[in-house]
Amino acid sequence: MAALGAIRANQRFKDFYSGIAQRSGSKKVAIIAVARKLVTVLNAMLRDGKAFA
Repeated sequence: MAALGAIRANQRFKDFYSGIAQRSGSKKVAIIAVARKLVTVLNAMLRDGKAFA
C-alpha cells in the first residue's frame, strides 16, 4: 500500500514505476519494484539521519 501511495504522490517513484511497467509489461512487477526501492530509500534515510528530499 505504501508503494501505491508513493507512485501517486511522488514524481520520482511515478517515473520509476512507469519505466518498469513498460519494460516488463506487468504492473504487478512494477509495484513490487517500487516497494523494494521505497524500502531501500527508507533504510538509507535511517542510516544517514536525513529527511526525504
